[in-house]
Amino acid sequence: MEEEIRKEFMELIRLLDEGKIPEFKEKAALCPPVDIAEGLEEITDEGRVLRIFRMLPKDISSDVFSYMTSEQQQLIAESATNAELRELVDDMFLDDTVDFLEEMPANVVKKVLQNTDENTRKTINQFLNYPENSAGSLMTIEYVDLHDYFTVRKAMDYIRRTGIDKETVYTCYVIDDQRKLVGQVSLRKLIIAPESTYIRDIMETNIVSASTTDDQEAVADDFRRYDLTSIAVCDKENRLVGIITIDDIVDVIQDENTEDIKKMAAIIPSDEDYLKASALSLVAHRLPWLLLLMISATFTSTIISHFEALLSGAVVLTAFIPMLMDSAGNSGSQTSVTVIRNMALGEIELRDWLRVLFKEVRVAIISGLALAAVNFLRMILFSSVSVLIAATVSVTLFCTVIIAMIVGCLLPMGAKRIGFDPAVMASPMITTIVDACSLLVYFMIASALLGL
Repeated sequence: MEEEIRKEFMELIRLLDEGKIPEFKEKAALCPPVDIAEGLEEITDEGRVLRIFRMLPKDISSDVFSYMTSEQQQLIAESATNAELRELVDDMFLDDTVDFLEEMPANVVKKVLQNTDENTRKTINQFLNYPENSAGSLMTIEYVDLHDYFTVRKAMDYIRRTGIDKETVYTCYVIDDQRKLVGQVSLRKLIIAPESTYIRDIMETNIVSASTTDDQEAVADDFRRYDLTSIAVCDKENRLVGIITIDDIVDVIQDENTEDIKKMAAIIPSDEDYLKASALSLVAHRLPWLLLLMISATFTSTIISHFEALLSGAVVLTAFIPMLMDSAGNSGSQTSVTVIRNMALGEIELRDWLRVLFKEVRVAIISGLALAAVNFLRMILFSSVSVLIAATVSVTLFCTVIIAMIVGCLLPMGAKRIGFDPAVMASPMITTIVDACSLLVYFMIASALLGL
């Protein structure tokens, strides 16, 4: 927690410890729920966590609960009475309830479902049956739906009557008698339109929607592309069944970015918090890739062994192997990260591979020439080597940079073409491939220029 937020939370705890319950409730009501949840996360005494949570004002306790860790949510759910649990679930938005239940063991899920009414229980079970990471599992049913034959006056009366329980009222979705989505209308339009105007006359019909089975990452792309704050979710018959709001998509984007970063670092993605994960768990997510990359690196040692005679004739060549491999690996990594990120943003499509290749070849030639020139001057001025050795290393550097950038742009695109995650083909894998290529090029150029 940031220092200022920490002080504010500690002030709340001090008031509670001193028995100043009214003052505690007053200040807690003004504190952002996410800050309270983060403060509770730092308390290791389970009894104290329960006491603080039970003292929170009822109108913010459900919001605080939705931000808490799954471990603390389980603690509260297991400790709560049936009445407390029923009140907590009733106050939570449905999508937050589903997110909470997805992380809970079966006994907690059973206890929660037993304390909900039949309709809510049926809806929650339906949500839990949607594919993981799909739009259906992410959506909420707390939205404003209007019929196209409503007048603006009737629509505003309906929003005033039901809007208090909705996750958003800024965008209202328009349906027909079969609940099929036919349009949407913003609250702004409703406010400025004459009261006698029909919704069908002011609604937008060219709208973006998602299917319940769409992947959450595709939905996040739609939010980014069309600058949405919410999106309608429909079933196969185009019936409106829910909406997804921007706060949930922000979490999706963060999770997807974290997953890609881990894959690019050759780590198996995990939802575990780092500080709460055991050493063995971290090893289990890192070791498989480390073993694979270690075994694949044996190709480089095989290449060096094959050219052992050449190295014995010019031992000085050995000193420049790390520099060449590092430069090639760095060049390939820069290219792969650039391509993968632009593919994720939708700025590069598979059909653009020739344009990407042509651009990266031009970048590689310019970068390779600059690196080779600087390296040649460095070796001549500061290393006691011949011009021929300096030329051999510099020409190799130029060639390996070009090869590395070509591999760095084509490998991720090739991976996506055959159905693999491009992030897997990032730095570690590309570095291993480029290292082997660099050594082969190095020894071949050395054999040609030095006559060894």
